[in-house]
Amino acid sequence: MPDASWTDLISLAAAVVAAGSIAGLLAGLFGIGGGAVLVPVFYQVLGIVGVDAGIRMHLAIGTSLAVIVPTSIRSFLSHRAKGAVDMELLKSFVIAVPGGVLLATLVFASISGRELRIVFAVIAILVGLRLLFNRESWKIGDALPGGAGRFAVGALIGFLSTLMGIGGGVLNNTFMTLFGRPIHQAVATSAGVGVLISIPGFIGSIWAGWGEPGLPPLSTGYVNWIAVALIIPVTLVMAPLGVRLAHGLKRRQLEIGFGLFMFVVAARFFYSVL
Repeated sequence: MPDASWTDLISLAAAVVAAGSIAGLLAGLFGIGGGAVLVPVFYQVLGIVGVDAGIRMHLAIGTSLAVIVPTSIRSFLSHRAKGAVDMELLKSFVIAVPGGVLLATLVFASISGRELRIVFAVIAILVGLRLLFNRESWKIGDALPGGAGRFAVGALIGFLSTLMGIGGGVLNNTFMTLFGRPIHQAVATSAGVGVLISIPGFIGSIWAGWGEPGLPPLSTGYVNWIAVALIIPVTLVMAPLGVRLAHGLKRRQLEIGFGLFMFVVAARFFYSVL
């Protein structure tokens, strides 16, 4: 990796801090962990300092998962203090979600950066469609499925979220609200799902990238500690603010804005693989 100038490093730091502010706010507001914002921003700023395109997406995802660990824990504790978390559902996900994360880690270690960008873009489009067109009145049942069905959903949430470097909030929110659960309970519970995803995902990212050539300074596997150190303090401050907004703000305009952002990210990644 070529040496970066001070201007590049300052630009990197500024972009990372800005992304951290948005990610922390979204973590509390949507229960999404902020990874959907962090990954595309990390991908761009890592390019500024000359990280090879072959590992840039892996590094962006691994670093995002590392950042989501404290962010999701802080959001979960804040929501639980308000009594909004469905602890029964969360406990039923304790095996399923990390199981999906483990499977995704094995895939993550073996596919190319180009393939990861395609995966992110496809899921981003689906997330964007859900945010733009979903209605609270839409539902497919009055009670969450149990048994094998719930296990499969949890594993799928863990699998797809890890490959995107996100906390699983958008996917879990969709799952819960389609079965009649209130959006605030879905958001609160999703923060706990983010804990189940980010901790094993963070560990798996270190394992998957261990000894990989071309990593930037202060990286352990696919986790860069410079970015982590810059973002975590900002996200920890912003997450509780997002929680307060989640309990008192109309969400539709924010959902539309975030859905459009997902389409922009998807278009950028599709363009990068052409």
